[in-house]
Amino acid sequence: MDTQEIETVLREALSLTEVYVTVEGTHFKIVAVGDCFDGMSKIKQQQAIYAPLMDRITSGEMHALSIKTFTPAQWQREKIFNMPV
Repeated sequence: MDTQEIETVLREALSLTEVYVTVEGTHFKIVAVGDCFDGMSKIKQQQAIYAPLMDRITSGEMHALSIKTFTPAQWQREKIFNMPV
């Protein structure tokens, strides 16, 4: 599974404004930005990311996820510290 595919799945499922995915083997790092996270607890935000990827997680295709979620306003303040290299 490539990063573009994951980005597309997440964009479509959550109407994200920005999403960045990096991968090392089966370990994925996801940075997601969207209005959908406004008012959600961190746990609910994580669950929102896991839901559209669950079939890939249960199949073992994705072994580990590191997830960071932001609203667009939060992203404006935090992106300098969270952009994938």
